[in-house]
Amino acid sequence: MNHPFVKMNGAGNDFVVVNALETPFTPTAAQARAIADRDTGQGCDQLIAITPSDRADAFMRVWNADGGVVETCGNALRCVGWLLMQSTGKDRVTIDTLGGPTTAWRVPGRVGSGPDGRRGASDPEGSTTAARIVPGRVGSGPDGRRGASDPEGSTSAAQIKVDMGAPRLDWTQIPLEEAMDTRGIELQVGPIDAPLLHTPGAVSMGNPHVVFFTDRQDDAFVSGSGSLVEHHPLFPEGVNVGFAHVLAPDRIRLRVWERGAGLTRACGTGACAALVAASRRGLTGRAATIEVDGGTLRIDWDEASGHVFMTGPVEIERTGTLTLQPDPG
Repeated sequence: MNHPFVKMNGAGNDFVVVNALETPFTPTAAQARAIADRDTGQGCDQLIAITPSDRADAFMRVWNADGGVVETCGNALRCVGWLLMQSTGKDRVTIDTLGGPTTAWRVPGRVGSGPDGRRGASDPEGSTTAARIVPGRVGSGPDGRRGASDPEGSTSAAQIKVDMGAPRLDWTQIPLEEAMDTRGIELQVGPIDAPLLHTPGAVSMGNPHVVFFTDRQDDAFVSGSGSLVEHHPLFPEGVNVGFAHVLAPDRIRLRVWERGAGLTRACGTGACAALVAASRRGLTGRAATIEVDGGTLRIDWDEASGHVFMTGPVEIERTGTLTLQPDPG
């Protein structure tokens, strides 16, 4: 059976998004890994299925690149929100996930090309049939990826804002294996008397995160430390590992080793977790621009509601059709 898909990204965090609203899409872990493989498959950080929901506009299912099912994905929520708004004509949609329901909506204004020159999703009249997740009018992006083109050939992109809900800060909600103050948990990387990293903040944004505050953010250090911490016994469900460098009270440079996906160009829930962890430690205020490898995200932790809001661009790279191959077993 064929399944139409859209290849999208949010600030560089890329997804294969499949419309399963009418046709079931239930890949095995091996099939999800095959789709995500960048050499032999479509290539992505996460595989996404948009499925029916009885309490929201749709339900979003998420598989990481390793084939594991995870609770949610912040950047994917923006991408799926844009697709649903394009296809329904709504300005606001609700998306349910294993991590709980989320609301997404458009924000005024449009953003231009991303920092690496890629073209953004743009289609104010809904002319690209990518909104229905079938092949449509798609233009060529300057880095070889394909970008959505609007009727005027603009390179601008929609800005989508998502209510990520209130951060979960109790140790049982992360979850941790034992009781700890999540503002700075008892964890370190490196020698006991001279750790390279220590005392990260722990936050759940529907999925578990720890955030180390450090200016060490090179690939080797992030990959080596992140892969070590991801499966630490302190985290019974594994953990996403953030490396945050606070540049100013309203700006953070962030890299994230994602559970089941590795080092990615952006992590939306990771950006939310970094702002919350930094604010709890008095390192920033309750709002900041988060610099990631693929661009920037705006994170606001609203004091009145306690909710975290994330704003950023979405981009279409290409459209196509998937055929699930037999599970190699």
